[in-house]
Amino acid sequence: MFLLALVFFLYNYVEGIQNVARPNIVMVMSDAFDGRLSFDPGSKVVQLPYINYLRELGSTFLNSYTNSPICCPSRAAMWSGQFVHLTQSWNNYKCLNASSTTWMDLLERNGYRTKMLGKLDYTSGSHSVSNRVEAWTRNVQFLLRQEGRPVSQLVGNMSTIRIMEDDWKNTDKATQWIRHTAALSNEPFALYLGLNLPHPYKTDSLGPTAGGSTFRSSPYWLTKVSSELVSIPKWLPMAAMHPVDYYSTFTKNCSSKFTEEEIKSIRTFYYAMCAEADAMLGQVIAALRETGELDNTAVIFTADHGELAMEHRQFYKMSMFEGSSHVPLLIMGPEVKSGLQVQQLVSLVDLYPTVLDIAGIPAVGNLSGHSILPLISKSGNLSKNEHTEWVLSEYHGCNANASTYMLRVGHWKYIAYADGLSVPPQLFNVKVDKDELHNVVLRFPDVQAKLDMVLRSIVDYPKVSSVVHLYNKKSFAAWRDSLGRDYAEVIANLRWHADWQNDILANEKAIDTWLHGSSRTFYG
Repeated sequence: MFLLALVFFLYNYVEGIQNVARPNIVMVMSDAFDGRLSFDPGSKVVQLPYINYLRELGSTFLNSYTNSPICCPSRAAMWSGQFVHLTQSWNNYKCLNASSTTWMDLLERNGYRTKMLGKLDYTSGSHSVSNRVEAWTRNVQFLLRQEGRPVSQLVGNMSTIRIMEDDWKNTDKATQWIRHTAALSNEPFALYLGLNLPHPYKTDSLGPTAGGSTFRSSPYWLTKVSSELVSIPKWLPMAAMHPVDYYSTFTKNCSSKFTEEEIKSIRTFYYAMCAEADAMLGQVIAALRETGELDNTAVIFTADHGELAMEHRQFYKMSMFEGSSHVPLLIMGPEVKSGLQVQQLVSLVDLYPTVLDIAGIPAVGNLSGHSILPLISKSGNLSKNEHTEWVLSEYHGCNANASTYMLRVGHWKYIAYADGLSVPPQLFNVKVDKDELHNVVLRFPDVQAKLDMVLRSIVDYPKVSSVVHLYNKKSFAAWRDSLGRDYAEVIANLRWHADWQNDILANEKAIDTWLHGSSRTFYG
């Protein structure tokens, strides 16, 4: 009896030591957060005290990128650790299978208590019908506005703090779970909290099919913004835009005139929305501190993509420009260096192996990323750094009429297209051209050739584009056939309805030409 009790005691003692040695892991992932706000000079525009807290006590990655600048594919890359062309996460409707193994699944299998709250958005089947149809038909030869015109909206007063109620409710659930879990268990825990902020709000006045084009905040959060530092971005004339950027600007309903006051207001309200998201991060940090778990917790803050906020005459994402593709990545933890700013290029696929590395779990399988823990660990073992000197981002969804592939190497950003169109590549020196207004691809043909060779060694992008083309046509044809005689009415009343109904027959003909190379009239 004594021997049995001793064995039981030793088993639990050893298990307890192992669990104490493994830190808790908490990830807060916001939506549409411009990564340049997480370090100077961007951090001076808006007060983000809890991001600043992570920056001071943890490590900040200055060159962190999304692997696809749209919600679902970017999160698919983060949860799977694989580039989107490997998982065929082509748009907000087509992403991972629900049975896909995530890093959270592996943490749970290895003894972590786990919880996922808020916006997950990495599996197939979600988002609006308009969103998927716009992605499928991106190569149809028509030009239709798909979004509401971006606007700002003031609500409440100086006491109005909780504007994005759903995010706050999920943040409350997260902090309650931390307090409950910390009190009841010696096991390490892992928590994921997905926020919708600072994604623009749905514009209700545009009807049930409307997307998110309203930047909404209150006087309380607007006081957090240094309005004198809110810049008016430089724009190229519409006629001088790259053809894909022109298409994006038009379909995002940004081709009409905007006053400087409108532009500054949209940007100011966006920054205020970022401040509200930062406060939610702060509530999570406070719960960890109050339960005594903060010192043994790795806290990660990042985002699925950025927000252009009227840079390049666009809002939203779906672009490889910095505002859209550059995401925040800050990590604080018991073995993480404090106050470190890391220049290394990284991306969201690196989070899968990094989280497992923090937990001491071997990363296996065909992962696209590498652990970035060696870059920030107090042990300073850089010999374990296997990270590449490039990052890849790709985009295959709506509001861009060509599959887009971005390779960032050093100070170069190379953007290639392959959609059977005469779409020229773009090359930016982001060190000297921070506004990305000067495409220098014709001035540096040797650089373009070298970067294109590197890109093709990573992904056969003409082949991937062909696969996406075929998927788009098959998916659209199946959707159309499923509607039967209702097709004409349904397609005419999607988000593009105002422009569609200006010339219904021409738009139907354009779709039929795209599908079959011939025209045919559809009748309700």
